[in-house]
Amino acid sequence: MLVNSYRLCDRLHFDDDCRIDTASEKPETLYRTMAIAISHKATRRRRGKMQIMLPSEPVQARRFGKARSARSGALLEDYVELIADLLANVGEARPTDIARRLGVSHPTAINTISRLKRAGLATSRPYRGVFLTEEGRKLAARVRARHRLVVDMLLALGVPAEAAEADAEGIEHYVSEITLKAFAQFLHSRS
Repeated sequence: MLVNSYRLCDRLHFDDDCRIDTASEKPETLYRTMAIAISHKATRRRRGKMQIMLPSEPVQARRFGKARSARSGALLEDYVELIADLLANVGEARPTDIARRLGVSHPTAINTISRLKRAGLATSRPYRGVFLTEEGRKLAARVRARHRLVVDMLLALGVPAEAAEADAEGIEHYVSEITLKAFAQFLHSRS
């Protein structure tokens, strides 16, 4: 069995893929090696300076690709979530109201609503505002649940309510499903 890790220093036994070979390590050595990996946060001392060790190119590319994808989807998710909230609370979601609540110009809101329509997430009727399709309603429900989970986690960590709400707006788009499951398990274990 191989455990992913960064190459920390020459005295540790790593293979060429920066993995610790657990078959050749005693359990206590393995745990100590993993603890070193965590505590040093993948750094190496070279000529008196600490250097951060980079992951392999494919790993780093995958991470950045995920972040870029999340950024492009974050805007649409914010719009879908707001439209669902406006429809539930006010009964309609007009582009003017959407623009005001998101702090963007009216033309920006119109352009993004057009993207939502092209993506099959929203429809609009003349003089009636914007409505979500079935797919848009499902996405809004997922985004709202994810937002609530992130807020609850931040509150459990002691973050003030207003800061938790504001921070969750950014975090909710970038957190993975694995992390969300860990958040849910942590919150469930506390109750």
